[in-house]
Amino acid sequence: MQPISKIITSVLLPALLLGIKPIYAQKQTFEIKNGQFLDKGKPVQIHSGEMHYARIPKPYWRHRLQMLKAMGLNTVATYVFWNYHNTAPGVWDFTSENRNLAEFIKLAKEEGLYVILRPGPYACAEWEFGGYPWWLQKNKDLVIRTNNKPFLDSCKVYITKLAEQVSSLQVSKGGPIIMVQVENEFGSYVSQRQDIPIEQHRAYNQTIQQMLTGAGFTGPFFTSDGSWLFEGGVISGVLPTANGEGNIDNLKKAVDKYHDGKGPYMVAEFYPGWLDHWAEPFVRIGTDEIVKQTEKYLQNGVHFNFYMAHGGTNFGFTSGANYNEEHDIQPDITSYDYDAPVSESGWATPKYMALRELMKKYVKYPVPAIPAQISVITIPDIPLSRTVDLADLKKDIKPVSNDSPLTFEALNQGYGYVLYSKRFTQPLSGTLHLNGLRDYALVYVNGKKVGELNRVDKKYDLPVTIPFNGTLEILVENMGRINYGAEIPNNTKGIISPVLINDFEITGNWQMYSLPLISVPDLQRYPPKNTTGKPTFYTGTFELDKIGDTFLDMGSWGKGIVFINGHHLGRYWNAGPQQTLYVPGCWLTKGKNEVVIFEQQNDVAQTVLKTVEKPVLDK
Repeated sequence: MQPISKIITSVLLPALLLGIKPIYAQKQTFEIKNGQFLDKGKPVQIHSGEMHYARIPKPYWRHRLQMLKAMGLNTVATYVFWNYHNTAPGVWDFTSENRNLAEFIKLAKEEGLYVILRPGPYACAEWEFGGYPWWLQKNKDLVIRTNNKPFLDSCKVYITKLAEQVSSLQVSKGGPIIMVQVENEFGSYVSQRQDIPIEQHRAYNQTIQQMLTGAGFTGPFFTSDGSWLFEGGVISGVLPTANGEGNIDNLKKAVDKYHDGKGPYMVAEFYPGWLDHWAEPFVRIGTDEIVKQTEKYLQNGVHFNFYMAHGGTNFGFTSGANYNEEHDIQPDITSYDYDAPVSESGWATPKYMALRELMKKYVKYPVPAIPAQISVITIPDIPLSRTVDLADLKKDIKPVSNDSPLTFEALNQGYGYVLYSKRFTQPLSGTLHLNGLRDYALVYVNGKKVGELNRVDKKYDLPVTIPFNGTLEILVENMGRINYGAEIPNNTKGIISPVLINDFEITGNWQMYSLPLISVPDLQRYPPKNTTGKPTFYTGTFELDKIGDTFLDMGSWGKGIVFINGHHLGRYWNAGPQQTLYVPGCWLTKGKNEVVIFEQQNDVAQTVLKTVEKPVLDK
């Protein structure tokens, strides 16, 4: 046997001469110790900004990460939305364009940013159903967000699939992921669900952490809640962080109580803006207020994560909803601008510039230059050359028949629209009651619009007169499942309770036509038609010799959705406050482009689509 010193010399000396570092010298660590965050044993302050890869077109990921870095931040935090990757039962997607989470994390490392991963399985985030797949509700034995075996079995599948994608990107393995969150704002949920014993809540929360660990996540782990709600959400040995806590004494008091009497102290959600609902004013938070609070954190060594540093967009049907007693539902707008420092389209706002200058005064690392803004264009008025009546598409959809209306979930549909149709053999007049509406409906008798019903305004009734052999049709839209609070488990869509006319239940031979509209339907096979008051598809093409970001002006339209070159931009609604839709330039092409609009109300026939250079979100 050779002496150990000779082995070390013979193996390591040639490697060192070649500039190859020994394996033991490459080990990286990130830990919580002695009230501090330690990166390779050295104290580090976390200055983080939240942005969600799912809300940003992939070609813009690097630009947005560079914007965070140039704001003076050293970390990016992101939720992972279970339903974004588990697109159908048994179907997983971590590779298609916007869903390649691993690539997003690798880009963050290339840009010199740490990553904080927030995998849930519950996310909130004003995202549809808080990130849960809609079909979980089809299992009658499954109880969401509880210590329930069918639910936990589903969570385990998700966490395992996620770990396969990103566990190798943790800092201990050379990646940028420094911390992993367990669940999300669970203390808040505990306070709202006092019908469930606290022991069951704690068992569920601990099981989620065990699943994360068992799948290969090594931590450090953390929880996040309002500081006054820690009791319901803390886990032994896991760092509690406070959301929205501006009082540093309260922050320290709460963390010390549950974490060995010492820090580190972190505000995991520091709100420089706020969320926005349809039919409500757009919320803005002043720059001076945010700069002042940020400086307070910096002066006192408090770690923080701006939620959001950059919000992005709720493309497609991804926006969620809130609930309160005044409104049965508060659906979130398509824009997730959030009045964040980096705007929806990636611009440096005055709030951004003020925070950047503040950070440069305090941080010890270099703050790079602001990346160039992505160019903006306007497009000459786009002629809408063809229209198609939804009634013609209906002819090619095989309906589902049932004695009473079925929910979206019972129809195996997650998003979009369902047309409920019922023929009457006898005339009937009276008040239509649709108390089980989820969430928005247009009502027709013999093809003529007689009114709209709206869960937002608790408008569930309208007069109807149905003639002999007449047809009642109700086009129902899912406006986004509730993503926060005690109503999360009650999230089925469509018509979820009996339809009444004059307090008599209307049963027998309901016909239901599914219209998910996740992608553009084939409209070429239908004749051109446009009837005022009937849901209509408008199509148009336009030519570009240069591309750039732009904004569709939907201010003169009613309610609907828009596709550009097959990309689902999201909803518009004349209820406001959002009046424009963001079109990323990376989704446009030089040469021919196509736009398809599904206009539900269609009270006024449209002939052109206009664009503008700046968004209108607060009108």
